[in-house]
Amino acid sequence: MTQLSTHDTMRAAFVETAGAAFASRRLPLPVAGPGQVLVQIEAAGLNPLDAKIRAGQAAHAKQPLPAVLGLDMAGTVRAVGAGVTQWRIGDEVFGMVGGVGGHPGTLAEFVAADARLLARRPVALAPREAAVLPLAFITAWEGLVDRARVGAGHKVLVHGGAGGVGQMAVQLARARGAHVWATGRADSLDAIAALGATPIDYRATTLERYVADATGGVGFDIVYDTVGGATLDQSFQAVRRYTGHVLTSLGWGSHSLAPLSFRGATYSGVFTLLPLLTGEGLAHHGKILAEAARLADQGLLRPWLDTHRFGLDEAEQAYALMGSGTARGKIAVEITAV
Repeated sequence: MTQLSTHDTMRAAFVETAGAAFASRRLPLPVAGPGQVLVQIEAAGLNPLDAKIRAGQAAHAKQPLPAVLGLDMAGTVRAVGAGVTQWRIGDEVFGMVGGVGGHPGTLAEFVAADARLLARRPVALAPREAAVLPLAFITAWEGLVDRARVGAGHKVLVHGGAGGVGQMAVQLARARGAHVWATGRADSLDAIAALGATPIDYRATTLERYVADATGGVGFDIVYDTVGGATLDQSFQAVRRYTGHVLTSLGWGSHSLAPLSFRGATYSGVFTLLPLLTGEGLAHHGKILAEAARLADQGLLRPWLDTHRFGLDEAEQAYALMGSGTARGKIAVEITAV
């Protein structure tokens, strides 16, 4: 390929202030520093966290504005920084590489990414499919595998099974031999069933009923809450006594631990942003995504994408759909360098 000049520029979708519309900007082309690779982005995955950062409502993400938003991406390595031996120019990769902690985001044509955060893109997935996996899959893995050690025969309840993290958690638990139930709205039950979980309409079925039906009243071995709020409180009551494990990716409120303590069960919080915020555990994220690629290539993992397609100049419309509550699956912005 032609050598990229440090004086070249790239297109990016830029947000000036909290709540502002996306503006198209030409920014300096990033340079791959030591331990980094320059990735030409083919697709950027959108997450609800991105919208919260844009609105100025995600102080925990430590992403000051103005900024290029976006955590997730899939693309091709175009330059390799000093000390990087695991990647070569032309490698197709994906990862959660920026958009928090002051790191430039992925709604751009290029990003300089820490090489440890990347994994080889699964052959079975198109760039837009791989681009929506990283944050959601890493969050699912850190809960189910790193904390709860999900395995064959476990009975797992996923709250919010049709959401981004939820759909990953359902597929991951099933791939590791667990039996899975998942809650959702009535209009999402077919999608949850298609993922391989037993769907539960949380508005029409009481906690006592579905715990009784699924576990004989004993409780689930693992409960993964991806909703937060009152759903986390319900999770404390749905878990198995003594050996049960409650996980949440949204445990940010004030909750009474008494129901969980009276069951003798355990609790873990999952905060997927920590490596990007602290610099610790970066390589673990890359290893997790290598597992995601393996599962995808085995036909055991596939993201559920909304059918609408967007380009970089349509970031505003993509975010509007994500915030509307009408999207049917994850959303990606596809990026073609010009």
